[in-house]
Amino acid sequence: MPEPTPISPDNPREKERIDAFNQSSFARLLNMTIMEAHDGYARVVMACGQALNPHAVMHGGAIFAVADQAFGIAANCGDAERVAVSIHIQYIAPATGTLEAVAHRVADNGRYSTFRVMVYEDTRTIAEFDGVALQVNHPV
Repeated sequence: MPEPTPISPDNPREKERIDAFNQSSFARLLNMTIMEAHDGYARVVMACGQALNPHAVMHGGAIFAVADQAFGIAANCGDAERVAVSIHIQYIAPATGTLEAVAHRVADNGRYSTFRVMVYEDTRTIAEFDGVALQVNHPV
């Protein structure tokens, strides 16, 4: 599979945040790439690589990590800065190939935002992730 090429946003602030998330040491360690992101939405890919567990399928922590990366950038791509306060993941099926995590904001009351992240291997659902983020700044 060819190396993923992320989409470059037109908004300089979004580009700065995407670059920061893509260049974090943890994202590089797991070879995660943000393919698309804007306020409230993100799509992240990650190859299985060396993230196998003793059953020769992707480790649950790696699946969680790609979902969390999508959650994090979707929550922080706009003017607001948010931190996770609650997360739930449900593993649906094992995976051995490239994963894609797609995050959407599904609710926002001005202080707390709720996100749904679906993790796929091709068209097969691997995991469902729900996260709540707390806004920690006051955008101007």
